[in-house]
Amino acid sequence: MSAYRYTEQSEPPAAKQVTDVAIERFEHVFEVDPKLMTAHVAQQVFPNWDTLRIVASRHDHLDWMHRHWADKVISGQQLLDELTE
Repeated sequence: MSAYRYTEQSEPPAAKQVTDVAIERFEHVFEVDPKLMTAHVAQQVFPNWDTLRIVASRHDHLDWMHRHWADKVISGQQLLDELTE
C-alpha cells in the first residue's frame, strides 16, 4: 500500500498534444484538450487515481449500457464505412 500524496495525485502528468483537439496524459487515454472547453465547461481537479479508475471501468460501463439499452451495437468503423459509400 502506498501513501496518498496530494501533490502527486492532484497534478496530472504533462499533456502530449495528439491532434488539434485531443491530448494524452496517460497512455491510451485521450481527452479533449481542456483549453478548448474552458468557456463552457468548468474544469475540475480530481486525483490521477480517479482518472485511471474511470478508464479501467469504462468497458464494464459500456457493456452494461449495451445489455440494458441497445438493440444492436455497431462499430465506429461501420459508421465511417457508411459515410464513404
